[in-house]
Amino acid sequence: MGTLREILDPQFALRNSVYISLLVGLTCPLVGVYLILRRLIFMGVALPQISSAGIALAFALPAFGLLGHGHVAHFEGDERVVAFIGALSLTLGALLALALLEQHDRSRVEGRIGMAYALAGAASILFLVKNPAGERGMLDLLKGEIIAVPDVDLLLTLLVFGFVVVHLLAFQKEFLLVSFDRDMAVTLKKRVLFWDCFLFLLIGLTISVAVLSVGPLVAFGFLLLPALVAYHWAGTMRGLLILSSTVGVLAAFAGFVIAYRYDLPVGPTDVALLGAMLGVSSLVRLLTKPRG
Repeated sequence: MGTLREILDPQFALRNSVYISLLVGLTCPLVGVYLILRRLIFMGVALPQISSAGIALAFALPAFGLLGHGHVAHFEGDERVVAFIGALSLTLGALLALALLEQHDRSRVEGRIGMAYALAGAASILFLVKNPAGERGMLDLLKGEIIAVPDVDLLLTLLVFGFVVVHLLAFQKEFLLVSFDRDMAVTLKKRVLFWDCFLFLLIGLTISVAVLSVGPLVAFGFLLLPALVAYHWAGTMRGLLILSSTVGVLAAFAGFVIAYRYDLPVGPTDVALLGAMLGVSSLVRLLTKPRG
């Protein structure tokens, strides 16, 4: 109880870390539901890695003489904007390319996504070779260290995630229709391409900011695991969205409490807790499933 009271104290030194964990836990599962609906689960693995490659590129820019001089290990000010632009550009580009290729040939989707994941990982390493000092910043991202979160990071995450959540809720019917039943959307003369692109933009924004703030491991975990837990129990699409975000928020807060209490890295603790929740949910669902 002492740990919980300390974390809930408004003067808690790591309060920004708590807030950003909760924002990720609330928003990423909403996006993950659409990845699952569109049968793009593997993209939930590849896209955070691609976003990381964009951030690694931003780390390498000083070495290319394109952003100031010297070597930087952590982004501040303009460098963080460049990192966000790099992450968003690569994420959106890959998302749109993979989605378009899927429309023409679904038989090779997994292969393309696996190739994109491998190439993004290789690109991240090659970019860091140009700026070894940036390796420390990337290592923190990969470890999911949600410790010292600057106010600017919290504000950026809040603004972007707020934009994403508002539009996901406002256009929920359109997004669900083009994701779940494209043929019906075409029959109803919906602007399928427009809604696809808009949804991809929201997905790209969410993943880019999540990776920049908490790293690819945590972003991947919150994109898919809460939605998979909720999928066992939700009876409607609205219920799936609400339950996914609820699971994400609860896991984010409980994971932070556990990590702070036992001096563990927050990100991996969150993901491990989500994995345990998915395992328990699957087991309970299996035991309670009616025998036919």
